[in-house]
Amino acid sequence: MGKVLTKNIRNICLLGHGSSGKTSIAEAMLYIGGETDRLGKTTDGNTVCDYDAEEIKRGFSLSTTIAPVTWKDIKINIIDTPGYLDFSGEVMQGIRVADSAIIAVDGKAGIEVGTELGWEYATDAGIPKAFFINKFDDPEARFHRVFGALRENFGLSVCPIIIPMIDADKVVGFLDLIDMESFIFDDKGGYTSSQIPEPFMETALKYRTMLYESIAETSEELMEKFFSDEEITRDEAMEAIHHGIITGSIVPVFCGSATKLWGVRNLLDAIAGSFPRPTAKGAEKIITDGGIKEVPIEKEGTPSIFVFKTIADPFVGKMSFFKVMNGEISRDMTLRNTTTDSTEKLARIYIMRGKKQIETDSLCCGDIGMTAKLVNTNTNDTLTASSDAIKYAHTKFPTPYYSRGIQPLSKGDEDKISLGINRLLEEDLTLKYENNPETKQILISGLGDIHLDVIVSKLKNRFGTSVMLTDPKIAYREAIKKKVQAEGKHKKQSGGHGQYGHVKIEFSPGEEEGLTFTESIFGGSVPKNFHPAVEKGLLESMRKGVLAGFPMISLKANLYDGSYHDVDSSEMSFKLAAGIAYREGLKNANPIILEPIGTLNVSIPESIVGDIIGDLNKRRGRVLGMSPDEHRKGYTIIEAEVPKAEMTDYTITLRSITQGRGRFDYDFTRYEEAPAQIAQKIIADAKTEADA
Repeated sequence: MGKVLTKNIRNICLLGHGSSGKTSIAEAMLYIGGETDRLGKTTDGNTVCDYDAEEIKRGFSLSTTIAPVTWKDIKINIIDTPGYLDFSGEVMQGIRVADSAIIAVDGKAGIEVGTELGWEYATDAGIPKAFFINKFDDPEARFHRVFGALRENFGLSVCPIIIPMIDADKVVGFLDLIDMESFIFDDKGGYTSSQIPEPFMETALKYRTMLYESIAETSEELMEKFFSDEEITRDEAMEAIHHGIITGSIVPVFCGSATKLWGVRNLLDAIAGSFPRPTAKGAEKIITDGGIKEVPIEKEGTPSIFVFKTIADPFVGKMSFFKVMNGEISRDMTLRNTTTDSTEKLARIYIMRGKKQIETDSLCCGDIGMTAKLVNTNTNDTLTASSDAIKYAHTKFPTPYYSRGIQPLSKGDEDKISLGINRLLEEDLTLKYENNPETKQILISGLGDIHLDVIVSKLKNRFGTSVMLTDPKIAYREAIKKKVQAEGKHKKQSGGHGQYGHVKIEFSPGEEEGLTFTESIFGGSVPKNFHPAVEKGLLESMRKGVLAGFPMISLKANLYDGSYHDVDSSEMSFKLAAGIAYREGLKNANPIILEPIGTLNVSIPESIVGDIIGDLNKRRGRVLGMSPDEHRKGYTIIEAEVPKAEMTDYTITLRSITQGRGRFDYDFTRYEEAPAQIAQKIIADAKTEADA
């Protein structure tokens, strides 16, 4: 086809639970649309969208992939997303640039967590939704049960468009409820149509009534016709469906089998004819000093693009995926990055179909493309030809809380690990990397165990470095509870000038973090010029506590006496003497271990509040309160204080208890005394590590 116009673009995000068939739906669309000459299968590792070596090895999607197909002169940008929760950041990227969503549902399994989350994500993004009930080649698939559950969970806006024609528990064809036709599909996705056979007419009329009930909800005129038993014409129905999809008041349900190509052609027809174009919403959100506001989309306005995804390819270099948010862009165009305030030249621009790069001269408003080797541009950046510092609203990524230590299996690989992870950080904003100087541990944080396992594989395959994941270390603290007086004397004679420093210090619990140093010396027993050395000696000593070697906090020290030598005393001598007083005195000051405590806010279904509270009790958590989640119907937010040491596996446990429905935020609040039994174990573990 010739130049693509904005009105002929549809950006469709495929959402749904893992293994519901999203990638198979994309593959079927590409095959029927003539973009591929064979139908790939995820089990064979030869699909267009799952092309990464890790995806092929594991048999499921790990990243969001773009795959355009042309159908009836409409360019449909298929945005295939992963279904597993560990890769929800990729889903957020896809939704950010989509104009509508199709939620895949397994016809046998029915509503799963991924179905609910797909609905929630699309609703939060404010984009229209549709369902495709998949896998009707499975004899155990049940339309009546699954559709009923969809309507019960998501409301009367959910309406049937295509339903299966079932004879003796076997799907023999499909029924179009708008044109009241039946379809019998062949092995290549083609079909023959005819009038609905008499044995299936009752079922068709039953579901057609549901369809028209939903259609009637879109306008008062149609509502009057529906309740007056007046005929709603086909044109009125099609217009209502088209308008309803765009406004979100209609959520159409299609069905079929992607691997058999059943129903996919009907889905393509609906997308081309009824789904919204990029300009349908009228405006885009931008970031301003006063918060988020909307600006109109101008298809012939000043060119601007939003980078929604980055891939660090070892051969191509940095690949920046973008959506044209305003105007039209062309190759060799120079745009300004409003985040880094630098200019970038789009030397070449590509349309991506999986891993295939198709070079193009220009892309219109609303289209999706890729450009390579931008120097100072990353995910969430805006590039524009405008003189205004416009910044499009960022994709909001989930916070990575699942942390593990990372160790090289070969000595000297630290630099390679750092280089590799920094490259991966460019493409994955749900990944966090920290070199903790206190615990002397490199920490990597992600959304779950599968996420980090994939990262380890990528480090090995892309950057040639093998690593091992270990338990994260907790940064404990030490403090004292009792006031004590201690003496420290450093005396050394080795010919020539000796060394002499003598201090008497009173230690007590501090009221402020760090060291509170005072002196109350009378008579000059320790000259004032040595007082800073005493303070410095104490500050250095506080880096290690006397119980397990953790930093000492909130310590008050008063230098009240001591002695010096006219010749042998020096700053170093008094610094060492202060360290001796610290070590000897604090042993008798009732030292304690302090553990980090954080505030947990967890959003969970109301039905499992008891299970979550029980788990928090096992984690030594203190529940502070509960309240309804205003953003999630049927959910409760529990606020609690939980020791950080008990949160290392919480991501996995919460996902298990809630089947992936739970969300949480956790922020460090303060340090408090660890229980005696816990403290003893911490001290023992520290000693074992020191002796190793």
